[in-house]
Amino acid sequence: MTDRADLGWPGIFRLGLVQAMLGAVVVLTTSTLNRVMVVELALPALLPGLLVALHYALQMTRPRMGYGCDVASRPVPWILGGMGVLALGGFGGAVAVAWMAIDHWAGIALAVLSYVLVGLGVSAAGTSLLVLLAKRVAPHQRATAATAVWVMMIVGFAVTAAVAGRWLDPYSPQRLVAVSGAVSLLALAVTALALRGLQGRAQPSPRATPPEGAGADFRAVLREVWREPNARRFTVFVFVSMLAYSMQDLILEPFAGALFAFTPGASTQLAGIQHGGALAGMLLAALAGRRLGTVSFGSLCAWTVGGCLASALALFGLVLAGAWSPNWPLRANVFVLGLSNGAFSIAAIGSMMALASAGQHGREGTRMGLWGAAQAIGFALGGLAGAAASDVARWLVAAPGPAYAAVFLLESLMFVAAAMLAARIAAPRQAPAPPRGSPGEGRSGQLVELSIGGTP
Repeated sequence: MTDRADLGWPGIFRLGLVQAMLGAVVVLTTSTLNRVMVVELALPALLPGLLVALHYALQMTRPRMGYGCDVASRPVPWILGGMGVLALGGFGGAVAVAWMAIDHWAGIALAVLSYVLVGLGVSAAGTSLLVLLAKRVAPHQRATAATAVWVMMIVGFAVTAAVAGRWLDPYSPQRLVAVSGAVSLLALAVTALALRGLQGRAQPSPRATPPEGAGADFRAVLREVWREPNARRFTVFVFVSMLAYSMQDLILEPFAGALFAFTPGASTQLAGIQHGGALAGMLLAALAGRRLGTVSFGSLCAWTVGGCLASALALFGLVLAGAWSPNWPLRANVFVLGLSNGAFSIAAIGSMMALASAGQHGREGTRMGLWGAAQAIGFALGGLAGAAASDVARWLVAAPGPAYAAVFLLESLMFVAAAMLAARIAAPRQAPAPPRGSPGEGRSGQLVELSIGGTP
């Protein structure tokens, strides 16, 4: 069994580097390559949209990836292998886009294969990284660790976009391939160095090793996990909250342009305000589950429920904005929305890390994979559903204000439903962090109790 000594902040930082490298490869495939296909190659926007949807669809394999991690009881090889597949897919995507300028259909065929590899690589690396965090991070550090890792992923997005953007100008297919190859190689090298020595001693768990036929055993394990009330409820919560979270992605900027006369530059800045709020919310949520003297900053469950309700209120503010434009304080409203989204997402990730180990031992990866698949499906459907709902509402109502308001109201109600689901989950409640210098500091063997928040 994996050595259960706490990972510590150096180890958490190293896993954050891995997450940053994962984000560095993904941001090129989901944004830069999309732009080149639509603008430089004048291809229909449907093509990159379908490729990105394919990468999300492949994340349905996350439960199987998590199960493989359970069987081996060694997350690190799965992280490194997943990053290798992801790097190959990212580089292949750039080659495919360059090839499209010469041979249209051959380039598209290679792009399909490359985005399949991207989806599989993200599933293997991302799921296994969360498993390692869940197993090796002390309970009272989970929210802070989740914040650190996800902030570093955002940094990976930002730094890669800025640096790669400079090297891509003036654009040429050769530059695109060279920059993508350099990013993929760097991501793989940094991942290998960051993971060195993090695994600890490991041997397969007897209860996780399939007696015969890995595929059949996986299905049995998945049914077993789904029968757990906590796992089932948390899966539904993740799907509903991610659906609500992503529904406004494709309509917020058009809403600002149509009702508040924002220019393209101003609406892009509005997206920046939202992301800044999300970062601030993530940093605030790092306080969840911690104490300062006699002051408690609240549990992960409380932050999750509160973040969902605050998101619902912020979205209801956008409903009012549709009626009171252009006098509504839209920028402040969007910042609060980002703040609420950031707080709830980090608290939910921390809860996920805690709940992964709350059931039968040897099923952590399968649970993480199940929740990761729910997240991917919810996120993929959310953007499409938001855009489609706004189109349907505008067809029925005609006026843009009430049409957009109807979609924001639907999102608000979905966040209320997500808060109700989160409140009914049996939330693990860990003991407070031990005082500095105490004999128990840094031990992961603290007593974990289940505070049942509802009936099975």
